Amino acid sequence: MPNATGTVRLHRVLRAPAERVYKAFTDKSALERWLPPFGFTGAIEEIDVRVGGGYRMSFTNFSTGSSHAFSVEYIELIANQRICHTDRFDDPNLVGEMRVTIDLKSVVCGTELSIVQAGIPAVIPEAMCYLGWQESLVQLAHLVEPDIADQ
Repeated sequence: MPNATGTVRLHRVLRAPAERVYKAFTDKSALERWLPPFGFTGAIEEIDVRVGGGYRMSFTNFSTGSSHAFSVEYIELIANQRICHTDRFDDPNLVGEMRVTIDLKSVVCGTELSIVQAGIPAVIPEAMCYLGWQESLVQLAHLVEPDIADQ
């Protein structure tokens, strides 16, 4: 992974079943809601959840209107357990391919979530990646942890 700064690792325990957490990582509307960091909106044109499939997503800064986009290709999908994909930015200044591995493990109180993102372009500080992921994971928890019954 040329021009890579390294790897970020995140770990959380969510009060939600693995099936719901997996769905949040593979559902278009869910990804648009929780993945963009604070202050950004997200848009996915279409999603193809299968190995070899993927999606293209843009993050738009709500304050300024500027946006950036990236493409995702799924390389491994094990329902409710693992998602692995590669990411490429559309911006030619952000070269290389990132690899994101999401592992889900059912635990007594919900789901243990481990994320590894490797191959981050050198121009993006790792601290900014951690910050963005932390904000996204707060939003993920708000989406998957409520257990709201249909009436």
